[in-house]
Amino acid sequence: MTYLIETYGCQMNKAESAALESIFRERGWQPAEPAPEAPRDSHIGALGESRSTLPLGNKSFARDSHIGVLGESRSTLPLGNVDVVLINTCSVRATAETRAWGRIDQFAAKKRALAAAGKTPFALVVTGCMAERMKRSIKQRQPAVDYVVGTFQKQAFGLVLDAVAQGRRLEEIEESPAFVFAKSYYEPGSFRSFLPIMHGCDNYCSYCIVPYLRGHEVSRRPEDILAELDSLEDAGVREITLLGQNVNSYMWKGGAGALGAAAPDAGLGSRSAISGGTGLGPASPSLDFPGLLRLISSHLGARGRGGIRWIRFLTSHPKDLSEDLIRVLAEDRLFCRHVHLCVQSGSDRILAAMNRRYSSSQYLDLVSRMRAAIPGLSLSTDILVGFSGEREEDNDATLALMAKVGFAYSFMYHFNPREGTPAASLPERVAEKVKRERLAKVIALQKLMSRELMQSRVGAEAEVLVEGLSRRKKSEVLGRTQADEMVVFPAPASRVGSFARVRLTGLSGNTFRAEEI
Repeated sequence: MTYLIETYGCQMNKAESAALESIFRERGWQPAEPAPEAPRDSHIGALGESRSTLPLGNKSFARDSHIGVLGESRSTLPLGNVDVVLINTCSVRATAETRAWGRIDQFAAKKRALAAAGKTPFALVVTGCMAERMKRSIKQRQPAVDYVVGTFQKQAFGLVLDAVAQGRRLEEIEESPAFVFAKSYYEPGSFRSFLPIMHGCDNYCSYCIVPYLRGHEVSRRPEDILAELDSLEDAGVREITLLGQNVNSYMWKGGAGALGAAAPDAGLGSRSAISGGTGLGPASPSLDFPGLLRLISSHLGARGRGGIRWIRFLTSHPKDLSEDLIRVLAEDRLFCRHVHLCVQSGSDRILAAMNRRYSSSQYLDLVSRMRAAIPGLSLSTDILVGFSGEREEDNDATLALMAKVGFAYSFMYHFNPREGTPAASLPERVAEKVKRERLAKVIALQKLMSRELMQSRVGAEAEVLVEGLSRRKKSEVLGRTQADEMVVFPAPASRVGSFARVRLTGLSGNTFRAEEI
C-alpha cells in the first residue's frame, strides 16, 4: 500500500503530518513515487523541509519567502501509484482554503479519470484546520473526498487506513473529547525536528480563527516531551523547534513527575512580560515555559550526548513573554538568539480592536528589555495591514514601530476576514486597493531594513547548521545561523547535518555568501 501527503500552512501542520506519516509506516505502507513537480510547501511521502511556511501563532499560512504572501504552485499528479492521498489543510486565510480546494478538485478529477479507465481510485482524505472548520460540508461540496479527519479525530486515523487496506468503508470516525498529542512527530532521517509542546489558543484575537479550530490550550506532559527529546537525539537530530500556537502559555499542572529534575527556580511563572512579572518559586508543582526550557537544558546536559545543540521555539505572544524567559535565553546558549515576536500593528487603537492586549509602547519596552539582556538578539514579526477601521495614521504608526525595532524580517499580509471571528462583522472595511497600497509601503520598508541589517553583518563570524546543498552550485552548501539567516559556502555534501564556523563575505539576494574558518 502506498500514500501521498501534501501539507499546507504552519509548522504545527508539518509536525502533525509527520505524526500521521508514522501511522502509515507502522502499518508497512510506503510513500508513493513523487510527482514531477510538487508544490513548494507540500511534501510527498517522506516530508520535506522548506522556508515556505509561516511561524505559528495567531496567523500561520504558506508563503513563498520571508517577504511576501501566498504563492501558487501546482504539480503533475501521479495516476495509478497511490492508495491514499492525504491533504493537510490550513484555514487561517480564505486564500489558504482556496488553494487547498484547488488541489482537492484536481485529485477528484484524477479519481474520476482512474475510474473511467477501469482502475481502482485512491482514497482521498482531508485533514487540518479546514477539515475541522467545514467538516461534513467538504464532502457535500466535493463527493470525491472519502474521509474528513478533524482536529480531534486524528487519533483514529489508523482506523481509516485499516479500512482502506481492507477494501471497506469506515462510516464514522471517532472524535476525542480532548486533543491527544502523538507519541512522536519525527521525520526519519531528519537532523532538524519539530516538537509540539502545547496545542490550542485561549487568546481569541478578534481576527483569528485558530482558537475555534484548535480548541483551548492544552500543555503536553513534561515526561513525554523529554522522552521524545531522547529519541530525537538518539536518532541524530541536531536542532529542535518547540511548537505551540503560543508557547509562552505552556503550563503543566499535572503534578510532580519530571518536575523533580527541574532547576530550583523552574516553578510557576506569572507569564506577564508587560508587567515585568517573575516566577513564584519552587513551592508550586506547576511548570511554566521558562521552567520547561530549564528542564530541557538540564535533561540534555545530564545525558551528556551533545547531539542536540540548538533549540528554537514558535510562536511567542508579547503579553506572555516573561522576564523569567528573558533570563533563560540570556543565560543558556542552547536556545537560539532569535525570537519571532508577533506585533501585528503599531497602532494602539488597532491593537485594541484586534484584542492583542498590549500597546505599542509596551511592545517596544519588551523589545528593549530583551535586547539589553540578550546581546545579538534577532527579532522577526508578523504585520497585519488594512484591519477594519484602520486609517492612514495607523499604518504610519506601524511603519514607525518597524523602524524603531529593526526587524530582521517580517511576514506581512493584509486583513482577510474569516467567517466565525468577531472581526468578520466589524464595520469600516478598508478598500482592497488601499490595503494593497499600505501593504506595499510596509514591504518596502522591511526590504530596506533587512538589506541594511544584512550589509552590516558582512565580515562577521557565525556558526551555521548545514541544511542541504545549494540549488545553484552542488559544490556549495546552504546553512542557517542561530539568527535564522541563510548562508551559502563551499563545502561537500557530507557536511549536511553538521555545524560549521563561517565568515560572512557578501550577499547574494537574501542569502549570505561565506567562507568556512
